[in-house]
Amino acid sequence: MTESFGARLRAALDEHGPLCVGIDPHASLLDTWGLGQDAVGVREFGLRVVDAAAGRVGVVKPQVSFFERFGSRGFAALEDVFAAARAAGLLVVADAKRGDIGSTNEGYADAWIEPGSPLEADAVTLSPYLGVGALDVVLTRARAAGKGVFVLAATSNPEAAALQSATTSDGGHVAAMVARQATAADAGDALGAIGLVIGATVDRAAFGLDDDLLRTVPVLAPGFGAQGATPDDLTTRFGTIARNVLASESRSILRAGPDGIAVRMEETARRYQEVLGA
Repeated sequence: MTESFGARLRAALDEHGPLCVGIDPHASLLDTWGLGQDAVGVREFGLRVVDAAAGRVGVVKPQVSFFERFGSRGFAALEDVFAAARAAGLLVVADAKRGDIGSTNEGYADAWIEPGSPLEADAVTLSPYLGVGALDVVLTRARAAGKGVFVLAATSNPEAAALQSATTSDGGHVAAMVARQATAADAGDALGAIGLVIGATVDRAAFGLDDDLLRTVPVLAPGFGAQGATPDDLTTRFGTIARNVLASESRSILRAGPDGIAVRMEETARRYQEVLGA
């Protein structure tokens, strides 16, 4: 029987702590690292981050957009980065933010979570704003394949706040409605396969995302590091669910350069573990 994504994530969190390292080869970072503005550059960047992350953290999160800007060669580079990360024992979250109507979502499931796919990841980020129900095919296939998804709920970018905190017809909030609908089938006492993206810089209460709703839900939390949230905010923002949270940091670590990222990762991972009392 295929081990569930929730079980594998739980093991990674318990062993390595909550730090999730983003693999985001911004143009400025490629320049700083002395790499080309091309598919060769992003491939080398990604592989160096994977090498530094192996054994130090449990999860990496490649941002797909920085690879796909170089077309087919960029996707080939991304395939190599995914394969290297998974071979190194890292969980890979493809930060692709896909989401469409049901029939089209079949294609996204084939691409990102189908075992054996060239772009196979352990989890993928999804947008629910064509309807949470339209994501059902991806959610169902993720559970069956031992994969995971992270559905956007309350993101860290300020432009999203008005939409995601809007009031629904029952007096709740859009983000809470998304959370309930997406995770309904994962009710239980262990981490589920369906997680949510909740920014570390947002007030969860303003979105109706309380601890009871999120008790066994994996949370991917951008906003740590360069966006302003600190390791101390892990427990301040997430309270009793802090041990279910992936604290995503990218530029704050990547700016250390190819010779400094391993040390930066170790220091940052240790700080999160200290906050959790691990």
